[in-house]
Amino acid sequence: MQHFRHLDAAVLDRLFLRAPQQIDTAGDMAVIATALGATLYMPATRPDLAETLVKRSAEGVCSLVIDLEDAVADHNLEEAITNTVDTLHTLESTDVFGALVFVRARNPKQISRICESIGPGTSSLAGFVLPKFTAAGGGAFLDAIADASVAHGRRLLAMPVLESPEIVFRETRDAELVAIRALLHRHRDQVLAVRIGATDMCGMFGIRRDRDLTIYDVRVVADAISAIVNHLARTNDSGFVITGPVWEYFADHERMFRPMLRQTPFAEQEAVRFRQQLVSHDLDALLREVSLDRANGIQGKTVIHPSHVAAVHALSAVTHEEYHDAVDILESDAGGVRASGYRNKMNELGPHRNWARQTLLRAEAFGVTNEGITFVDLLTELAGR
Repeated sequence: MQHFRHLDAAVLDRLFLRAPQQIDTAGDMAVIATALGATLYMPATRPDLAETLVKRSAEGVCSLVIDLEDAVADHNLEEAITNTVDTLHTLESTDVFGALVFVRARNPKQISRICESIGPGTSSLAGFVLPKFTAAGGGAFLDAIADASVAHGRRLLAMPVLESPEIVFRETRDAELVAIRALLHRHRDQVLAVRIGATDMCGMFGIRRDRDLTIYDVRVVADAISAIVNHLARTNDSGFVITGPVWEYFADHERMFRPMLRQTPFAEQEAVRFRQQLVSHDLDALLREVSLDRANGIQGKTVIHPSHVAAVHALSAVTHEEYHDAVDILESDAGGVRASGYRNKMNELGPHRNWARQTLLRAEAFGVTNEGITFVDLLTELAGR
């Protein structure tokens, strides 16, 4: 798969110092997980499911999920499973331009049923999203995927979703996360990334966050996210890529609070009207939340509307400044500090080394922008497609 592949060559040359690279979807898990970007969910009951997957992939989406869980009513489940199997039969990996297609299954038996139904010749299925994942029940999910991988003769990937009461409630949180970490480590060759189910977490307290707020303003959920990152995103052999929770708004509305999107970057790029359009479609709060995801050690994001994809991907590209700082840090094996080439910060060669490695992984997937190119330039190009 390759990000921004739908942009013209001339546009790519103008925007990028180093263009996004092609990612081998059978290759290194850390690179693939970093490249997930905006993972778009869609209900398995859609009558035009196959056509929609192909269309969204052509628009630049690189990870897609067919949802058999919360998006499907119980009385429609059999219809949804049939539609999912038919869709996977119809698709080939070339139809979705290398994008990864996952299925969010309700239980391990559903995984086995789908894999048996599509047969070993189907190449379009990348793996499964595992909802409400717990230490007690998660092993059965992972075993079902392992068995299906053997039967299909290729690696099928797992993305567990952490959203259970055991993780949300403080009295059980640490013990549960320690147990989940041990379980995931035993299945490390299967686990692509760990996803966060913030909507279920909010539901346990009767909370639905307003579109003027980010998930980090909901303290009980922000605390759980912090603990997940602490236990599972460490930069050692036990760490995994953690993806951001869903942004669930996309319609116009009357605002209570002032917009979160500063005017300065847009004024500098002569894009004030474009900023107003983003604000009117609630994308200013999404951009803010993606920035906070990154600041808290989280990459990528679950999205439920195509309009969100461009915002996530525009903020995922590595800036010229970030790239040169990362290269400077990794070029030296010594410690100490060194002034940034931009002369606006100090690069600490020891503490910043892990950040630099992760930045270069992101650069491989999303590219490095030319000097003077900002997320506004990227977002303007992507939103116009």
